[in-house]
Amino acid sequence: MIDTHCHLTDKKFASDRDAVISRAREAGVKRMICVLTEFAPEDISLFNDLISRDGIWGAAGCHPHEADEYEKIKGILTGLLENKKIVALGEIGLDYFYEYSPRKIQIDVFERQLQMAKEKKLPVIVHCREARDDCAAVLKNFRDVKTLLHCFSGDSAQLEYWLEQGYFVSFAGQVTFKNAGALRETALKMPLDRLLLETDAPYLAPQPVRGKRNEPAYVKHTYEMAAEIMGIGTAEFSKAVDKNVRAFFGV
Repeated sequence: MIDTHCHLTDKKFASDRDAVISRAREAGVKRMICVLTEFAPEDISLFNDLISRDGIWGAAGCHPHEADEYEKIKGILTGLLENKKIVALGEIGLDYFYEYSPRKIQIDVFERQLQMAKEKKLPVIVHCREARDDCAAVLKNFRDVKTLLHCFSGDSAQLEYWLEQGYFVSFAGQVTFKNAGALRETALKMPLDRLLLETDAPYLAPQPVRGKRNEPAYVKHTYEMAAEIMGIGTAEFSKAVDKNVRAFFGV
């Protein structure tokens, strides 16, 4: 199994980060993609250390929450992306739910990072919350950039739209929640060759461990639920996701 999106540099892992990684491996999660969205020197140093390890790759990008800080970090981001262990630019996109940065700035920074990804021939991990129309409008201008919709929680119409554009879609722990029947119904419509899974750790712990800090080991619960939704065995399902990971990230 692979956790395609976890924030291992998060301070919530400060006391037991190495143990978290060990527990993931013991649970059968042999590979992880660590996503960096904070660019303090200590975060960057830790990120570089983590992705130097076997089985851990990286993604880095200016999150829409920090879009108004982009000018301060774009040089750092450009330098980070030279590392061959970084397999995507992200997470980037638009967030109109919290709107910590003005919408106009979010859109501008989203476009600039998509252009960067195009130039560096990297796929992108997209955060889209309450901003589907604007997100779709921006992405239409970058059809040659391989795109993953991270942490999908939308309805069937939204899923159908993203799939029509040729994008990959990732589900996280929400699909396991007791009250997520509608999301599971939507996931039934997901073609197996475009599906990825993630934890978004330390957030969104799946139902069996809900209320706890999430960690990569817990992605197994999402694999089990997704395999059940698809009506296939977990081992067969894991092989299909692995193939998608290779197709999208090259990992």
